[in-house]
Amino acid sequence: MRDNLNIPLQRKSLGNRLWEKRPSALVLAYVLTVAGYAGAATWSVKQELPFAGEPVVVAEIPAPKEIKEILTASIEPVIEAVAPASEPTPEPTPEDYDAMTVGPETPVPDVPFADEGVEQVGRKKKPTITIQEPVKQDTYKQGEAIIYSARRALAAAPNAAISEKTPNGLLPKIGAGNQLALNVYARRTPMSIVHSSSPKIAIVLGGMGLNTKLTQKAIKELPADVTLAFAPYGEGLQPQVNAARKEGHEVFLQVPMEPIGFPAANPGPKTLLEDNPPEENLAALHWHMTRFSGYAGVLNYMGGKFLKNPDDAKFVLEELRRRGLYFLEDGTVQGSATPDVAVVIRAKAKTASRVIDANPTAAAINAALQELEVEAQQNGIAIGTGSGLAITIDTIADWAKEASERGIILVPISASYSGRLG
Repeated sequence: MRDNLNIPLQRKSLGNRLWEKRPSALVLAYVLTVAGYAGAATWSVKQELPFAGEPVVVAEIPAPKEIKEILTASIEPVIEAVAPASEPTPEPTPEDYDAMTVGPETPVPDVPFADEGVEQVGRKKKPTITIQEPVKQDTYKQGEAIIYSARRALAAAPNAAISEKTPNGLLPKIGAGNQLALNVYARRTPMSIVHSSSPKIAIVLGGMGLNTKLTQKAIKELPADVTLAFAPYGEGLQPQVNAARKEGHEVFLQVPMEPIGFPAANPGPKTLLEDNPPEENLAALHWHMTRFSGYAGVLNYMGGKFLKNPDDAKFVLEELRRRGLYFLEDGTVQGSATPDVAVVIRAKAKTASRVIDANPTAAAINAALQELEVEAQQNGIAIGTGSGLAITIDTIADWAKEASERGIILVPISASYSGRLG
């Protein structure tokens, strides 16, 4: 192109003028990109994709006649092997089916198909169908809805990841990744239950492990959401604890503490005493904590004098927090320092509302349970404690069946420390 300064009067051609006004390469690339996206979008919208984003499985189902032929051909070798050729298997009649009742180990009349089990009847071999017993379930009723959850067994203890070896046995510890016994050993409660507005009741029964017969009765007959607290003085505690966990029960450890009137009222050997040096009480506490594994928290046994002292209460709560455990006060201590100390040191501690079998009669226990229901309806949750007495176990088992019909949800004690309840 000629220099405009040297030839100012020369007129430019149309082509030259259009070339000077051409768009930059960046603008052109932008326009082409937008046009490409628009074209791709238009194309994709017009495609027929009725199953887009869904997995599709195509299965060819043969006609009923073909299915029968296939099944008959597959079991002919079995029939020939177990029955003489001279005695063909008769077809079942409608009367045969009407007379059948299906249940565990129920023999089924001869049919033109085979199962794995075969029963000998005279010279004939008949296939049998075995139906397993249904899985036990827990029932949660919320408003007009009933929520079912499988009654799954809890893992057997101990868990090596949260266990510390000592000369006396295993102590719980905080494991790698902040694994806590209060989480690992607790019974899981669905968050839909924890956060629901339905009234909830947590019950802890102590004294487990001292009487094997009553302990087994509690394990088998009580709902799995009832927490069981084992005393440290029983024999063969670990197998009993694992039996309870296998039935879905959450487990706590009872620790004896000095009551008013000690030593006339004596909880047992190695009781935590107000006048003991801290190191002596720590050794005693550790002895109790090594008696078995699998507990998510500690429940006091007595302690009317010990837990009134803020220093003693702090001592216990700090050690349990350091070990990753809950603490529950059983509701028998008047003027306890535990609630105030727990707030200050941020320990996971709760106090039960009442002892349900302070008067161990069915009428008194039922009355205490009704009081727990009223409290749960007012506050969202109520906590009760008791002993593993036969009358207590029977009364709770009967009450739990009726309480669910009134919309009461039974939960393990660990649920009271969670979510909106904690």
